[in-house]
Amino acid sequence: MLEVRHLKSLYALRETDSLVEAAERLHLTQSALSHQFKELEDRLGLQLFVRKSKPVRFSSAGLRLLSLADEVLPQLRSAERDIARLSGGTAGRLHMAIECHSCFQWLMPTIDQFRDAWPEVELDLASGFAFAPLPALARGDLDLVITANPMQLSGIMYVPLFTYEAMLAVANQHPLANKSFIEPIDLKSEVLITYPVEHDKLDIFTQFLDPADIEPLSVRVAEMTVMMVQLVASNRGVCCLPNWALHEYSSRGYVKAKRLGEKGLQATLYAGIREDMFDAPFMQDFLLTAKDTSFSTLEGVSMVKQDN
Repeated sequence: MLEVRHLKSLYALRETDSLVEAAERLHLTQSALSHQFKELEDRLGLQLFVRKSKPVRFSSAGLRLLSLADEVLPQLRSAERDIARLSGGTAGRLHMAIECHSCFQWLMPTIDQFRDAWPEVELDLASGFAFAPLPALARGDLDLVITANPMQLSGIMYVPLFTYEAMLAVANQHPLANKSFIEPIDLKSEVLITYPVEHDKLDIFTQFLDPADIEPLSVRVAEMTVMMVQLVASNRGVCCLPNWALHEYSSRGYVKAKRLGEKGLQATLYAGIREDMFDAPFMQDFLLTAKDTSFSTLEGVSMVKQDN
């Protein structure tokens, strides 16, 4: 019943205080504009303004619609501007969340580079540990999720960023420090320090301990990587970290990094995005920037091997 053109017409009439000038502003004839108002009044069963009054006097119904116009039309113009920029590929929204505690090491430089290149893209970053980010991505609340645990969701695709090796950090004086690689049974008597994440999202459980039906002696959680490494260095437990996150500490001799299994525990980090956003120029650039930054800043990561 009520259309945007009606709000625009009433708005123009208030601004110009003249049917003739309002019609000109709207690129209509005065007759067409008058007919539009009469048609709307017939639908509503109410008069919108007093004819031939100077200045134009609006009825209560007319004032209510003008109030609505003041609220809606600016939002409409803003959306039209955003869509115009989107069609040119220069603007948009990139709200992201991460499911990786160690990701800030490469993600923050990526965001800095991206922000400089795409100043009109609205950026927002949230931790994905207090909520379920992938369902939020599917709902449209988020635009990108960094995850090592992709799940099948309608309309969501996963772009592999890089592969890495998950390794075990042990104290320098720990008996396991002398082993060439760690076996699941070795952790049966160990305190395993992890991030505060469900076990089904931790590689050391899903790919290493669970298949061998082994549980650690106990599990202790820590919020930050540096806290986990400090506990390990003090021989308060062991922890599993991506090789790039652990390299900073093992290269300085704080702890020892040990391979999980003879062949190592390999994992892949993905960017989950909605399929309709994949071709957006700013999204493509973010993905390329993320890959370039990770390869240039992280030790031990590699490109994902594509199946032939």
